[in-house]
Amino acid sequence: MTTPQTLQVIPAAAYAGDIPAPLAWQWVEAGEAVLIDVRTDAERAWVGQVPGAVPVQWKLWPGMANNPDFDAQLQAAVPAGGKAVLLCRSGVRSVAAAARAQQLGIEAYNILEGFEGDVDANGHRGNVGGWRKQGLPWR
Repeated sequence: MTTPQTLQVIPAAAYAGDIPAPLAWQWVEAGEAVLIDVRTDAERAWVGQVPGAVPVQWKLWPGMANNPDFDAQLQAAVPAGGKAVLLCRSGVRSVAAAARAQQLGIEAYNILEGFEGDVDANGHRGNVGGWRKQGLPWR
């Protein structure tokens, strides 16, 4: 169960902060932030996606090269003066994407644990933390 104490922003040096997934979802539902999914198209297709999230790939599958259109796509998705919450698989790529968003003048937050969370003792994702494990909307 999430308590108000667990729904806090943890300040970050290169972007506005790290936040737990339930807080990100609260902001999105309230219209206070745009949810940006920075995973690859393949990840969203094969693993799942969050309804209403705007897909803006940070890296491109299969070679994982930087998305040359990231800046333009992000700026098109987030209104001027808006706030973005960024989601990736585990909360790592979204740190880099949040830092870039902040450089572009967007108030950006990284969603802790990402969509699938950390690996468990067997090397599997989806069992330890993450958006899905926390019961937030996805398909």
